[in-house]
Amino acid sequence: MESGTPGPANLRHHNAVMGCLREKAHLPFRTAVHAYSVMDSYIYGFALQEKTLAIDIPAEAERRLERVAERHPSPADEYPYLIEVVVELGKSGYDFTEEFEFGLDLLLDGIGRLHGEQQASVKQRTVRTTRR
Repeated sequence: MESGTPGPANLRHHNAVMGCLREKAHLPFRTAVHAYSVMDSYIYGFALQEKTLAIDIPAEAERRLERVAERHPSPADEYPYLIEVVVELGKSGYDFTEEFEFGLDLLLDGIGRLHGEQQASVKQRTVRTTRR
């Protein structure tokens, strides 16, 4: 097998997810492709972040802020929103699992909304053609 080429287990996984989107969720082909692409990118990206981020995210954010402060005389003026992130995460902490679940729920809600809109559009077209 060539380097970078998906193996059989990977292909079965992709096929199964597309099957669920098409057969269980009844998404049209193009919508299923869009939905899978977004979910795959989000999940894969989050997994990469989880693997490479520090275990103690607030402490790491504080260390990075200190490095930025050393290089820039007034980081609060240049990066007010990033400073806010560091300060607030330092107070409340950062739960990686909670963030992942929030994002996944957001994606799935969006896919559900899109599916509902498409279903409504199909019903409207059906009503128009049966009235003629």
